[in-house]
Amino acid sequence: MARPSATTRGGAASFIYTVAMRAARRIVISGRVQGVGFRFFAEEAARREGIHGWIANRTDGTVEVFAEGESESVQRFEHQLRHGPPAARVDHVEADDDVPSHRTGGFVVRS
Repeated sequence: MARPSATTRGGAASFIYTVAMRAARRIVISGRVQGVGFRFFAEEAARREGIHGWIANRTDGTVEVFAEGESESVQRFEHQLRHGPPAARVDHVEADDDVPSHRTGGFVVRS
């Protein structure tokens, strides 16, 4: 998304457009991350950051996340996931870059 920022030079205003880079990450979190509200914590954090994607419990006890949005927002979101909600205990995070699909539609909690 292009965001204008105004600058003045010699009394005349000019606009510089900065383009936010789109990023996508696939993240698998292990520890005490099921049954502690982790998915709903992630959903709220994604909403605040404007992240699109999903989160799901996996049968091995981990939680998997696909997150896409502006690069800085994805970084902040991942940072929050690395801490989790108060009842959680994050032992390990495996995060890999993925290809942005430019999807929209918000963030979905999958069963």
